[in-house]
Amino acid sequence: MAASEELARRVVEAGRSCSLTGAVLEEWSRLGTPKQVEYLAGYLEAERASRESSKRATLLRRCALPAPKTFDGYDWSAVSWPEGMGREDLLSLGFLGRREDLVLMGDVGTGKTHMASALCALACERRLEARFFTASALVSRLRRARDEGRLDREAAQIGRARLLVIDELGFLPLDADGARLVFQVFADAYEAQSAVITTNLEFSRWGSVFGDDQMAAAVIDRIVHHGRLVQFRGESYRVRHALMQEG
Repeated sequence: MAASEELARRVVEAGRSCSLTGAVLEEWSRLGTPKQVEYLAGYLEAERASRESSKRATLLRRCALPAPKTFDGYDWSAVSWPEGMGREDLLSLGFLGRREDLVLMGDVGTGKTHMASALCALACERRLEARFFTASALVSRLRRARDEGRLDREAAQIGRARLLVIDELGFLPLDADGARLVFQVFADAYEAQSAVITTNLEFSRWGSVFGDDQMAAAVIDRIVHHGRLVQFRGESYRVRHALMQEG
């Protein structure tokens, strides 16, 4: 008795995801008995699940999140959405496919870094490469790579990520050399990958971060072209839940 079409489809779908030859899979899914094909389908599906789990773990490790975050229990009350975007669109990661940028801007402690970190974790869960850097750590990494003669290779690795997070832009001013390195990252990412930037500074104050109004304007120009501004307003979560409280 030939295996059912649904069973044959399972074999072919799971096998192809494991990089096996489609023609061979189709032939063997037709030739085997239902029990044989059922066994083959179960084996291939288990192999696929194992490979996908391994890839997720590798991507999450490579992302280098300082602390893993998720959207479970996330407090959305401080978030003000731009027109045409909301929570569902964010969680779908549709902006990655459109190579759109997000600027998470607003008060300290209102969930910007948490959101950016959770987006990275969500991308890795969906087997999309993401990278997370604070602005100061990114400068240090690029400077070290340049001094060791591997800046191009480092830039290429960063450029492979579908999602690039630059956290805490504006918390510390960049020196001229660091500003040029960060500018090049933004220039390379433009229309090639999605960047998510967290900052407590309005665009009008980015000149003080880069130490050069023209360079800041060039960065902003690239970000706003295909970008959306998500604003955060409210009391710091850390202050509200601090152990050290007056009275």
